[in-house]
Amino acid sequence: MDIVADESVDYAIIQSLREIGFKVFSILEQAPGISDKEVLSVANRHKCLLITEDKDFGELTHRLNKKHHGILLIRIINIPRYERILMVTELVRENLKILTNNFSVLSEHGIRIKGNVKK
Repeated sequence: MDIVADESVDYAIIQSLREIGFKVFSILEQAPGISDKEVLSVANRHKCLLITEDKDFGELTHRLNKKHHGILLIRIINIPRYERILMVTELVRENLKILTNNFSVLSEHGIRIKGNVKK
């Protein structure tokens, strides 16, 4: 498994990542309704990047110091859905190693990487 996709992630992003060869564990498909802590636990257990649109993961990892192996928070609002899907897919395809073990925020203005995490 390469990526865990939180329930909040547009399913078309999951499909797009799968189409280019990523193994994506979808919370929506496999464990709908689990808590954010449980989602983080799944990603940690598999040591993979967590993709989410839920800013509560920033709270879990920064304020509460929860361990993670990389989180990509999607905060794209004013861009058409097709472009949004393409932005996320291309970012992950080209930068998975950089995204791993960092907290990153993708907005319509670009990517912001917040540095290394506690392991």
